Amino acid sequence: MIGNEPELGVAENYRRFAVAQARGRSPLYEELARGVADDAEVVALLMELPPEKRQPNLLLATVRFLAGVQPDQAAFREVVLERRDEVVATMLARRTQTNEPARCATLLPALAALEGPLALLEVGASAGLCLYPDRYGYHYRCADGEDVRLPGTPVLTCDVRGPAPLPDEKPTVVWRAGIDLNPLDVADPDDLHWLACLVWPGEPERVDRLEAAAAVAREDPPRIVRGDLVEELHALAEQAPREATLVVHHSAVLTYLPPDRRAAFARAAGELDAVWLANESASVLADLPQPPPSDLPVPPPGPVPFLLTRDGHRPLAWVDGHGTWVQWLAG
Repeated sequence: MIGNEPELGVAENYRRFAVAQARGRSPLYEELARGVADDAEVVALLMELPPEKRQPNLLLATVRFLAGVQPDQAAFREVVLERRDEVVATMLARRTQTNEPARCATLLPALAALEGPLALLEVGASAGLCLYPDRYGYHYRCADGEDVRLPGTPVLTCDVRGPAPLPDEKPTVVWRAGIDLNPLDVADPDDLHWLACLVWPGEPERVDRLEAAAAVAREDPPRIVRGDLVEELHALAEQAPREATLVVHHSAVLTYLPPDRRAAFARAAGELDAVWLANESASVLADLPQPPPSDLPVPPPGPVPFLLTRDGHRPLAWVDGHGTWVQWLAG
């Protein structure tokens, strides 16, 4: 996800975020990100934090968590500087852990194509809301006008661009678990408030979906192991039932890792008897054969699509990072 790379300079990072992520989606966040990039005092505050804690989404969510949505750059700057200690403490304690259950809509065709039953292991699981693709409902709106619906709550709506292997039924999931450096609790009001603050202003339907998905998870709380995704992967995978197809999956996780840790995770995933589904920016997997540029469905500027891939080398589909559309690749 462009704009969250910790190795970029702070000002450049926020300018890139404004153009590559916020433009066309949130005029307010575009304004705030540009304002941070041009504000020497706020940049200096961010430079005092560890590189991985300088991310635009983390700062934006922190201010919202502490003081609500600020209407303009002046009000945002005032919160950051006047409540500096609270802002710093929250940014150090929290992480960018967007847990968008609608990503399951773009993941489902790949899961349904596997031999079941399935055991799901999500890395970077946050509160685990993407561990319930078998519980949610789906409404696929196809380019030819056909609608495909599968029962469940909440209903995840996804536009399908072109032909796609849409399932007739949901897969059977017999085991689900996750790994996260800072697991969030679906029963903790503060954790759910943090997740809601990671949803951008002007997207109330996402907040409603988050709350409905959390209600599903609370009925059968996910097991999420606290720890590093490389170090904990094999031990947790060993606990999956042998009769199930193990699926290791993740969304918007590898972009937060340095290249050597991405490579280490790819090796660890490849050593498992498992299917590995990555829903990430196309640039984060070094061995991934890139689809032709003409296949890229959303030309820049604008939100950069994710590429859903299997086993680190097989591109499956271009997808919206929040699950609102999917464009399956031929072959």
